[in-house]
Amino acid sequence: MVRKMIWTEDAGCRIKLRDLHVFLNAARSGSMAQAARKLGVSQPTISEAISDLEGTFGVKLLDRTSRGVEPTIFGKALMQRAVAAFDELKQGSLDIAFLADSGQGELRIGFQESLAAALVAPLIRLFARRYPRVALQIDNLPSAEMQVSELRARRYDFTLALMAEPMANERDIQAEILLRDQLAIAASETSVWASRRKLSLAELAGALWVLAPPETLNSNQLAEAFRKVGLEMPKATIVAISEPLRMLTLTNGDYVSAFTHSALRVSAQRYNLTILPIELPTRPCPIALVRLRNRTLTPAAERFIACAREVGDAIARNKPIEGLVKEHSRL
Repeated sequence: MVRKMIWTEDAGCRIKLRDLHVFLNAARSGSMAQAARKLGVSQPTISEAISDLEGTFGVKLLDRTSRGVEPTIFGKALMQRAVAAFDELKQGSLDIAFLADSGQGELRIGFQESLAAALVAPLIRLFARRYPRVALQIDNLPSAEMQVSELRARRYDFTLALMAEPMANERDIQAEILLRDQLAIAASETSVWASRRKLSLAELAGALWVLAPPETLNSNQLAEAFRKVGLEMPKATIVAISEPLRMLTLTNGDYVSAFTHSALRVSAQRYNLTILPIELPTRPCPIALVRLRNRTLTPAAERFIACAREVGDAIARNKPIEGLVKEHSRL
């Protein structure tokens, strides 16, 4: 029978952060021995720390097997809260650093590559110009599932995403839409399609398509457009998740592909692309700043959100984003 723990301030004081740290390492590695090697302590020290936690909570946190250890249902619950507790302490240390030296801090940002040129690059330029002492780490997280998983593990402060419906339905995820962008079909300025003044999706059904992978919002929206006119999604000649690679491929033949208007506004001239005269029967793509709901924001994170709103608004209004950076540099 599970002994119910009555939570009081004294009970909280009996839980040592060191024991929680040991427990997390053992649970994640699946091995007492591996946790001991990683932490530079003996295996009996690992066992003692976990035994103390199990005694405090009155439940078994790890199942011991011949293959190692794995968390019980109680252990999994504690893991989730322990990760949040250590993350809050880290956020607190960043708050103190910011208060001690205004402007300091660090942020980890994940993004989808299709947003790199139109949104991520100008946002990072603006933020870095305003807050040069905040360290930024920026990583490509291609899928919505990966972004949600990394946010829940608290390895990233934010992600920037073409927001898919499953992401919007997650209760612990908060997505703030920065702008809504429309999908467009593009081709090389020298392709057979470029001279056409009017085109339909039916005429492009048999074209040479360079497509994003099926699980991406870009591909899903294109498939929706074809369904709405009674056609199946065209067969891909080339599939590539890299947007710059897809744009570069279009320059070497009669290929066609789909991109957001904002991406083409930034990159069409560089790759000699033109937007084809087709109005797609699809909803605009929501582009969002995504974060874990109820996670404490550091001062640096709050300033990043403010910059993201400014850049999103500028893109939505078709205003030059560089003006934001120049305006700040005159202050």
